Amino acid sequence: MSPLMLYAVLIVAIVFEVLGTSAMQAAQHFTRLGPTLVMVGCYAVAFFCLSYTLRAIPVGIAYAIWSGLGIVLISVVGVVAFGQRLDVPAVLGLGLIISGVIVINIFSKSTFH
Repeated sequence: MSPLMLYAVLIVAIVFEVLGTSAMQAAQHFTRLGPTLVMVGCYAVAFFCLSYTLRAIPVGIAYAIWSGLGIVLISVVGVVAFGQRLDVPAVLGLGLIISGVIVINIFSKSTFH
């Protein structure tokens, strides 16, 4: 599989992880069946896609991208969908996470270029 396709699968994994985490918030401690089932399904797809990318992307790199971008995206979802607030240190920290993912992808010889 081409590097572009592997990264596309990794993006799908990230999107489903964010959807699953959003559903977890909506599940209200597993007291709502629908969101709980959505959460489980989304996490299953996310982990399947993540595991698929490990065929060619080193686990540390794939996980850094998956978790880093997932953190940033779920923070945005929290603000937009759940009305949560981020203070300046949180926004700065999220910026550092994005910077780290960019550094890995641009400069690391462990990833595809």
